Amino acid sequence: MSDLRIRLSPAVWRLAAVAALLLGVVLCAGWREAGGDNLDQRKVAKIKNGSTKKHEILLWFGEPQEIVRSPEGLIYKYVGYTDAPPKDPKTGRIPGGEESRAAFYLDEDHRMKRLPTKTEGRMVKSRLTIHFTPDGNTVQSHEFERLDGKK
Repeated sequence: MSDLRIRLSPAVWRLAAVAALLLGVVLCAGWREAGGDNLDQRKVAKIKNGSTKKHEILLWFGEPQEIVRSPEGLIYKYVGYTDAPPKDPKTGRIPGGEESRAAFYLDEDHRMKRLPTKTEGRMVKSRLTIHFTPDGNTVQSHEFERLDGKK
């Protein structure tokens, strides 16, 4: 039997490695969007009680953060997050209250200070709970709740 292996140059291997790396980055970025970081209301609006299937939910929202198994059926729970507002490093509080979006605030000594640059932190923005029928394949009901005050 003859040897059918094809020899590829090192440049082709490097090009293939770069392409695979880029594909991995794109897929990971897409997975984060599909997960709980951002519950898209347009996708939530697509959910139809009694007809939407579990595979559609998994396609639109990814794996849930929590799965509850009960005699009534599966329950998927998703949580959407947003960046928390920056806090005063000295006091640990949000300067000017949560409603304020000013670039400056007054400290305890009544001196004007620039808001600190936010470096980390997330807060819950929305919740999605999906109840499936006892067979586990069809959405029985769902509840979507926004916690940031928007409709």
